Amino acid sequence: MNLINPRILVIEDEPSQVEVLRYNLGKLGFQVQIEMDGEAGLLAALEDPPDLILLDWMLPKLTGIEVCRQLRAEKATREIPVIMLTARSEEGDKVRGLDIGADDFVTKPYSLKELVARVKAALRRPVSAVSAGQLKVAEVEVDLERHLVRVCGQSVETSPTEFRLLLTLMRAPDRVFSRDMLLDMVWGISADMDSRTVDVHIGRLRRVLENAGATNPIRTVRGFGYALRSEGAAGTV
Repeated sequence: MNLINPRILVIEDEPSQVEVLRYNLGKLGFQVQIEMDGEAGLLAALEDPPDLILLDWMLPKLTGIEVCRQLRAEKATREIPVIMLTARSEEGDKVRGLDIGADDFVTKPYSLKELVARVKAALRRPVSAVSAGQLKVAEVEVDLERHLVRVCGQSVETSPTEFRLLLTLMRAPDRVFSRDMLLDMVWGISADMDSRTVDVHIGRLRRVLENAGATNPIRTVRGFGYALRSEGAAGTV
């Protein structure tokens, strides 16, 4: 990631919105690339992955939802923050966007101040630290080669499912995963399970981590899903 002048790919087909975003983001020091249809935007992201993507919901050739789905399916773009821009305000649409991997969701008309704040927050999202086969987030560390989990330096026992669940959360700390996303990524897309299965395993994993000394490691987003905190915190959402 370019920390000095982050590059933002804007995939938006409304000329007036394009110019507003190009001018104002550019004035703040961001490098801005514009694509005005879904196919061109997806190709641009895959060929030269940006630091962040602003993605309109309704696009010609390929919808924003489909663009986001394909971005999350590709290794090169899987972890790029994606903020969706849309005139839709229904809660179901927001959940759908988050469910296929969007990091945030801004409803038009939006204030530039709000949008810039969300962009900066998404760019600050931590990534997991991987060094010599070790994955570390806050008080939790995983030895990827030996499949060992340590919390505050203490080894803990996890089931194979809990281990896969923990790894999934650790690879994108602070990112909220819906229950359906976790079912797909941990149990497999063909898994015929109730989403409450996720709640049960999250509960078990949380107890394992907390019993070993982790401070409130897993955040619950009520009605949606879970995130692994990059730092300990006092409460849940």
